[in-house]
Amino acid sequence: MIRHVVLFTWNRTVQESVLADVRAGLAELPLLIPGIADYRYGPDIGVNDGNADYAVVADFASQDDYLVYRDHPDHKAFIAMLGAGGFVGSRVAVQFEFDG
Repeated sequence: MIRHVVLFTWNRTVQESVLADVRAGLAELPLLIPGIADYRYGPDIGVNDGNADYAVVADFASQDDYLVYRDHPDHKAFIAMLGAGGFVGSRVAVQFEFDG
């Protein structure tokens, strides 16, 4: 199994309407892109200082399934929407293997 983890930090206070758009966009991706085994996302709950603001965690059965997701036009459109909004201050990601 491959796990893809993305952490976002917003560069300013993000309105609830923007977060609603982010949630809606993320909710659509598993319906549009084959090969996603599990897909979770949400804002930081605010327990610890210094955390990222938002996380996305996606699981895939294989590296090939991850690459389909990474390169899928709907995923790329979602990434472009995030970038166009001007509210992403930083993004970090990692992909790693795990036993499912």
